[in-house]
Amino acid sequence: MADLQDEPNAGNPAYTLDTAPAGPGSVGAEDQPAVVPAGSLERAAALLSVHPVADGHNTLVWTLRQSPYHDIDTTDLGVDTDIPRLRAGGVGAQFWSLMMPSEAAAADQVVSDTLEQIDAARAFVGRYPDSLCLALTADDMADARNRGRIASFLGPVPGRTLIDSLGALHAFHVLGVRILAPAGAPWAQEGLTAFGHEVVKETNRLAMLLDLTGCPPVVACRIASASKAPVIVSHTAAAALNGHPGNVTDEVLLALRAAGGLAMVTFDSAQTGDSLHAVADHLEHLRAVAGPHSVGLGASFGTEHGTPRPAGLTDPSGYPRLVAELLDRGWPESELSLLTWGNAQRVLRDAEFTARAAHHRRPG
Repeated sequence: MADLQDEPNAGNPAYTLDTAPAGPGSVGAEDQPAVVPAGSLERAAALLSVHPVADGHNTLVWTLRQSPYHDIDTTDLGVDTDIPRLRAGGVGAQFWSLMMPSEAAAADQVVSDTLEQIDAARAFVGRYPDSLCLALTADDMADARNRGRIASFLGPVPGRTLIDSLGALHAFHVLGVRILAPAGAPWAQEGLTAFGHEVVKETNRLAMLLDLTGCPPVVACRIASASKAPVIVSHTAAAALNGHPGNVTDEVLLALRAAGGLAMVTFDSAQTGDSLHAVADHLEHLRAVAGPHSVGLGASFGTEHGTPRPAGLTDPSGYPRLVAELLDRGWPESELSLLTWGNAQRVLRDAEFTARAAHHRRPG
């Protein structure tokens, strides 16, 4: 059945561009790049109808907790993410971040805050059953796409919640979380402590992904090497093009390539530059260093109006323009299908395979 589920419904209206809203970041908006050939946009729309975007990072859960009066079932210009613009951009899967902009110093408070984030995320997904669908596995991701819904994964949660015990990790997994972020955790500071190795082993057993965003390069490389399952960097760009501290070095990209991992490019103008062309440059660098099987998209949408974004990519409806730009640069459609959907689904499947193998090895 998994093979059948992986075949999308190419005629699914959920991923057509005809309903793109006439707002910031939509096709035809004022910040649209000067030259986007119509033929390229049509090809991009056709590709996204079959291989929608699996976006690795969106902070809307936190934003809605602070400003709960937004209705994302209709175009809401107060935030940059709503269901019409996700549809218009061809988004078929979304990883909803459960991180908080500023975390409390006390570990128990971080756990409490994270549980509130999880509760808010589950309620949020449940509020829009015709459009969003909680996803736990790669099969769920494919099934949601085939039913015209946006597969919604929960995570990452902060690794700081784990202090000498894996209990919180197990609880998060039961609640549906599928990604853990080690950055800032005491067990992943200059390398991996003994407990850190236990965390990596247990995330592998649970088929939870490790998100290395924010980890120092030496730590990121060590975690990528220690993990038997692929790791991801959910929102980043190329440090070789922009020295922003959130961007990954070529060393980390090579480690991701060796581990079958995934670096997902953000649409944060501080990290990429202020244009769609600059974002495309970062994608090209990541593809050249990490390889086409280790590049994805993690825009970091989910904020209120006014957050600086590259021109042409101010909200999720801009995805077709980015794909059109890459088509014009000569990216083959086979590699674009990996960028938008295939690499994210493969990483999830590989994590699940690793988990099954770990269960088989575990003594009864």
